[in-house]
Amino acid sequence: MIALSLAEIAAVVGGQTHDIPDPSVQVTGPVVRDSREVEPGSLFVAFVGERVDGHEYARAVVEAGAVAVLASRPVGVPAIVVDDVQSALGALARHVVRTLGTTLVALTGSAGKTSTKDLIAQVLRRKAPTVFTPGSLNNEIGLPLTALSATEETKFLVLEMGARGIGHIRYLADLTPPKIGLVLNVGTAHIGEFGGREQIAQAKGELVESLPPASEGGAAVLNADDPLVRAMASRTKAKVVLFGESDEADVRAENVRLTDTGQPAFRLHTPSGASDVTMRLYGEHHVSNALAAAAVAHELGMSAEEIATALSEAGSLSRWRMEVTERPDGVTIVNDAYNANPESMRAALRALAAMGKGRRTWAVLGKMAELGDEALAEHDAVGRLAVRLNVGKLVAVGGREAAWLQLGAYNEGSWGEESVHVSDAQAAVDLLRSELRPGDVVLVKASRSVGLESVAQALLETGAEGEVAAR
Repeated sequence: MIALSLAEIAAVVGGQTHDIPDPSVQVTGPVVRDSREVEPGSLFVAFVGERVDGHEYARAVVEAGAVAVLASRPVGVPAIVVDDVQSALGALARHVVRTLGTTLVALTGSAGKTSTKDLIAQVLRRKAPTVFTPGSLNNEIGLPLTALSATEETKFLVLEMGARGIGHIRYLADLTPPKIGLVLNVGTAHIGEFGGREQIAQAKGELVESLPPASEGGAAVLNADDPLVRAMASRTKAKVVLFGESDEADVRAENVRLTDTGQPAFRLHTPSGASDVTMRLYGEHHVSNALAAAAVAHELGMSAEEIATALSEAGSLSRWRMEVTERPDGVTIVNDAYNANPESMRAALRALAAMGKGRRTWAVLGKMAELGDEALAEHDAVGRLAVRLNVGKLVAVGGREAAWLQLGAYNEGSWGEESVHVSDAQAAVDLLRSELRPGDVVLVKASRSVGLESVAQALLETGAEGEVAAR
């Protein structure tokens, strides 16, 4: 974070200093909420969680080098005490962002946020120092913590924004006002909480409503291929930039294809030129993500050639998202177990089919959470798609939702041993260990709560007789 004294921070957040001998002491290290991340000069933010109270670590973090604790009560060590720690953290982030004057890019969408954020960051940092959301820390705590990691050298700040209801993105955008707002898509992720895709669109569109007008440099980057996103153009005074495969898109892809290894390639067209892209990532769904990143980068002054080069060299920066690893025996494990919704599940299955040409494929799938009344239909549809894509074997892991996955496959024509329902992750591991053979490709995917990354890890450990070769 930029250097601020404890007195300045107290004034910004409306707090009172306690047990601080010298209020002029500055916070020169990172602002953290995890005591294990404390460095000399840090400010430790003490949240009270369901199982852990950060205030109990106050003395330990100060001994580790933190200059103070942002707390909701006195803790016996240097502290800035506030009524609401979360609100104070947000106020501090808002102050730092406005002080820096950094160009802030915010993005949201039902699927692909984290992968696209990683692509944007990798493209923009070729132009100037860039700070971006680590992983998917995209809520009212993770977002301000990311913003506070920006410094005077930071030119671009790329923030992922998640939402579980109306007003969430409006709140985040108020904390860290963006200049460029990107909306990827409106799908069915969290539809059980929102109540319908129209409500999801209403929530996601709060981002473009927060943008400054075009006369002040505001730009809304919208998916031309998603009608609900494209309609958001009427909700903003910012410049509208369309991306997609539509002929009307300002930034578009032509001649989209997959390589023999399942990696997308296409001709990138921008208002200032065109260039060819061959990505290192897996799956055709990354074309849309790449176009979104290209549209943002072009709006910030990068050429088509610069963007194409950066996209062709970009990799995955976040764990368990189409993480492809080949075991020494030739079995390929695709760990996409971080999260799942119907859109991302379909994209992953299509990527598996492309990667597995001429090889035996396995789809180890589990529950997609928060689908509400759509859960049965969506799980059934995924099971059916696995059969239509000729996936060699579907392994449905878990309870009711897994049974629906297998039922969909069965109703689509998987009557033999092409699909199986197992009770838990260990049962899936046992099955795969007994049946995998060299050359097989295994996709592992489910909502985060299912914990199927343990399946991928177990399979990699099984094959790790030599050093695993990661692609």
